[in-house]
Amino acid sequence: MTPLSRLSATLILAVLGSACGPCLGEGKATKVPRPAIPWAPRLYQCMRGSGLTIDGALQEPAWQSAAWTEDFVDIEGEGKPAPRFRTRAKMLWDDSCFYVGAELQEPHLWATLRQRDTVIFYDNDFEVFIDPDGDTHLYYELEVNALGTAWDLLLVKPYRDGGPAVNAWDIRGLRLGVGLKGTLNNPADVDSGWSVEIAMPWEVLGECAAHKGPPVPGEYWRLNFSRVEWRTQVVAGRYEKVKDPATGRPLAEDNWVWSAQGVVNMHYPEMWGFVHFVAGPDLLAPLLMPAGEEAKWCLRELYYAQWQHHAGHGSFAEKVCLLSLSESQHRRLRLFVGPGSFFACCAGDDGGTWWIAQDGRVWKE
Repeated sequence: MTPLSRLSATLILAVLGSACGPCLGEGKATKVPRPAIPWAPRLYQCMRGSGLTIDGALQEPAWQSAAWTEDFVDIEGEGKPAPRFRTRAKMLWDDSCFYVGAELQEPHLWATLRQRDTVIFYDNDFEVFIDPDGDTHLYYELEVNALGTAWDLLLVKPYRDGGPAVNAWDIRGLRLGVGLKGTLNNPADVDSGWSVEIAMPWEVLGECAAHKGPPVPGEYWRLNFSRVEWRTQVVAGRYEKVKDPATGRPLAEDNWVWSAQGVVNMHYPEMWGFVHFVAGPDLLAPLLMPAGEEAKWCLRELYYAQWQHHAGHGSFAEKVCLLSLSESQHRRLRLFVGPGSFFACCAGDDGGTWWIAQDGRVWKE
């Protein structure tokens, strides 16, 4: 069934080209603010690698051959203060697993949470987010602290779109290794940092992918990494979070990421980076944005604008030209609006027609 056929007879087809312009009330707070940076996701070419021992050391030849990502930046982008400590990551894959290795500079190794599936970002942690098919729904999150304690969960939709988190979901067969360069929870010395090594079976990661099993060489997945870092102080020989004297509550954590989000929210999968799976170093190619992604971003801009319009008017705009978009976007987009819902589409450079709905999911027909 096509999106058009799903629409009821009450839907209103936008009349393109009519004289109109953005309506008043656009300044009200929206539940889906547009990221405050240009859309420029990071790109990484992930080679095959084998012979890995998941111990957190990252010493095997395959890891030595893999490239590091760019150093992490503030979650809101490079316009914000640079992270206080360096973080970077590597990726590899084989027929059984997707591998992530990360290195985190840290002068005060601290972790307290030991039970799986507790909220790990209450400690300093390293996080992985994966959206295999890039539709921004049904994606994975994994958080790990320096004790090697994991929290893995499935997001049906981003929280902004009403999606629940499925805590009962597990990465079956997950293997973790943590390497400490210093002493954990010992304020008497200064540490160097920690590293984490992760193996995630394709048998599980394929659950929300376009197909089962490992990716086909040349395939792109959406992915991002995040590091949560709290400011700590030593009280009575133990680390404690620094508190705001005005509220008595811990200061807000720092969030450092590989691909900047432009908003303090990791649950904007459209801002994550791309990992490009290749078979070997001889097949590395110039990293290019996958075909169709520019059309998806054009639709995403309409999605932000529609929710901004909804915040001001209590309903979605019935015409593209009522939204704060560029003239070229006005000409390119087609909009279909019903009570409490909308669909929009535009042509992609991959020859397909891309769609978005009010819940943010994108797909091609």
